[in-house]
Amino acid sequence: MNPQATLIFITSLMLGTTITISSNHWIMAWTGLEINTLAILPLISKSHHPRAIEAATKYFLTQAAASALVLFSSMTNAWHTGQWDITQLTHPTSCLILTSAIAIKLGLVPFHFWFPEVLQGSPLTTGLILSTIMKLPPIALLYMTSPSLNPALLTTLAILSTALGGWMGLNQTQIRKILAFSSISHLGWMAIIIVYNPKLTLLNFYLYAVMTATIFLTLNTTKVLKLSTLMTAWTKAPSLNTMLLLALLSLAGLPPLTGFLPKWLIIQELTKQDMALAATLISLLSLLSLFFYLRLAYCTAITLPPHTTNHMKQWRTNKPTNVTIAILTTITIMLLPIAPMILTIV
Repeated sequence: MNPQATLIFITSLMLGTTITISSNHWIMAWTGLEINTLAILPLISKSHHPRAIEAATKYFLTQAAASALVLFSSMTNAWHTGQWDITQLTHPTSCLILTSAIAIKLGLVPFHFWFPEVLQGSPLTTGLILSTIMKLPPIALLYMTSPSLNPALLTTLAILSTALGGWMGLNQTQIRKILAFSSISHLGWMAIIIVYNPKLTLLNFYLYAVMTATIFLTLNTTKVLKLSTLMTAWTKAPSLNTMLLLALLSLAGLPPLTGFLPKWLIIQELTKQDMALAATLISLLSLLSLFFYLRLAYCTAITLPPHTTNHMKQWRTNKPTNVTIAILTTITIMLLPIAPMILTIV
């Protein structure tokens, strides 16, 4: 793709995200979401492969439906209350419609079917944008309307997302699809706490974005898309592969790594809110996704392919590791010891 065109699309993405996050009026928030949707479509379909075109079409249809629902929800609220302010969403029907619209935008269960397909049809860099930046505006809208939302509905969506995100990722061999189901599972953790402690949702999202960025950029450097190619990628950049192994375990939420921090804080907050049952359930369901993270980690760490035929080894690259990946990996692995400082900022 033409560099100037790419620059325009990336700038539009940032503009759309900024407009939605900083707006007080529903129409401005909706405009930002629309700019975002239109800017990402060429980035999804830039390879002109039929799967990429299909992914762009699916993305457009689902996002258009979700945007229409956002508009419908805000108009219903304005009709009953006379308020267009985002924080003044008080009408119960509007809250219900908005929750459904944001669930479609984010890919929460039961509106998750589009997300793995779209991610599979996109290049890795576009997949990274879809998993991180594109999730920020809907989460910001949830954050702003969190006092009015229905806790029971969000808890149900969250537990279903964690369950299906872990369960459907077990059978996958395509890494982008595994990361899509991982994203759905993480969104469950964010949705369950948004009503009780919205700042924790944002912290979880920021840390998830950093960890996912590490994994996507590492996979993009080693050009790995399937589990079978991941098994032989260790010859290309052994140190980078070791870091990928730790990043995957961090995304799984294992204790000495950064990924454990949001899970720990969310379980603590749920227990304070007398939701020990929900905390236990969501913790047990996250073991499902731990299985496929461990499978990815095993494929990353394996030193020989598990079949006896001679396999072509990849040439080792002498290029130094990208500084961005180095910084992101450090954050992904080593943030847990400074948790008290992070909590004072949050």
